[in-house]
Amino acid sequence: MRRATPDDADELVRLRAVLLRTFPGRAWNDDWREPARASLLRRLSAPEPALAGFVVENPDGPGLAACAVGVVDEHLGNPYSPDGRVGYVFNVVTDPGARRRGYSRACLEALLQWFRDQDVRVADLKASPDGEPLYTSLGFARTSDPAMRLRL
Repeated sequence: MRRATPDDADELVRLRAVLLRTFPGRAWNDDWREPARASLLRRLSAPEPALAGFVVENPDGPGLAACAVGVVDEHLGNPYSPDGRVGYVFNVVTDPGARRRGYSRACLEALLQWFRDQDVRVADLKASPDGEPLYTSLGFARTSDPAMRLRL
């Protein structure tokens, strides 16, 4: 397990596509891939990145077996995060042929430590049914906060 670099951008996008295919009822096109790759390249290359990714190399061949990516966002403070800094976890995924080996757990634990090193007190994520057991084992809990979205 290691920290992701700009050289991992293509594989991080590939693994994101693996994750997106797990959501039923969605017909994804590939229009998102190049903008996502460009964003990863820019953000992983920043001198003091507010985005971090942790990856596991595929032991059975080329590419990555798993990853976890996160960002530090800054909002107005609140009782859970007085300074308003919140970690957001996304893109936790393991390639189907490499599952059940602890790779996503290792990546996520490293990401959570990175948040702690950044003095982040709260981390949020959206859990898929497959990922929820991992997240709850690490202390994540469902919240009562309603989430809404507007497509602009």
